[in-house]
Amino acid sequence: MKIQNRSKTCLIISCAIIALALILTVFGHGINLGIDFEGGLSMEYNLKQQAEKGDIEAILSGMGIASSTVTYQGSGESEAVIRIKDVAQDDIQNIQAQFEEKLKEKYPEAESVGDVNYVGPVAGATLVRNAVISVLLAAALMLVYIAIRFDLNSGLSAVFGLLHDVLIMLSFMVIFRSFIQMNSSFIAAALTIVGYSINNTIVIFDRIRENAKKYPNMPRAEVTNISIRESLGRTLTTTATTLITIVALCILGVASIREFALPIIVGILSGVYSANMINGYVWAYLEEKRRARKK
Repeated sequence: MKIQNRSKTCLIISCAIIALALILTVFGHGINLGIDFEGGLSMEYNLKQQAEKGDIEAILSGMGIASSTVTYQGSGESEAVIRIKDVAQDDIQNIQAQFEEKLKEKYPEAESVGDVNYVGPVAGATLVRNAVISVLLAAALMLVYIAIRFDLNSGLSAVFGLLHDVLIMLSFMVIFRSFIQMNSSFIAAALTIVGYSINNTIVIFDRIRENAKKYPNMPRAEVTNISIRESLGRTLTTTATTLITIVALCILGVASIREFALPIIVGILSGVYSANMINGYVWAYLEEKRRARKK
């Protein structure tokens, strides 16, 4: 299979996706932040029978609660998880009591499952800050590791790919905000993808290092083409087997698992895309610039 340098086209596509997300954010359609970030109340109930879609939403609407989400899980979708944003801590007991009273009019055997969880806005802001610090710290440590193992240009290229993958994941959260909220599980997904993406990149860079020594006078972009072709079988196999597991979790799992699995699927696809179509060519560009400076 002949591999060609399509990095400019790929970067244009990536920039278009990120730009679309930025435009949507500017016009007020940004990431749909869950209660883990914005603060709010989470309750879970076992209805003891199959839920009729719209019942719980109607109860919340009747209580004057507009900013809420309801997800169903369990056998026959008999369990409901209710998340309500913008709730003052003093109102929790009143809201819970009022909701349970109205819920039992529809589902007399319904009972609360687990504790009622409340996240304040200060805790949400702290989580956002820690998430950003975690991703930036991971990227910085990756840069140091790859620069030592390979060279500085490889490290810069790999970190560029990591930031690309995280931005694509964030853009996905913006574009598909109606289908998924960003909760703390997204942070775990982002850090997982940072590790998965760098693994793909290192495999290709290891092959690039071998071929660069084998063909010292060959253009660096052509060395990258050869290295990607030689690694392609391994990349496709590992990606396919990983996706089978994650897609199964996304389809069969409960709502909280789907909130983790969907970003992971996007991140895996983005990681394979950047590792094979972008990162190596960024390295080739930097290496050619370095060669030109030496001359």
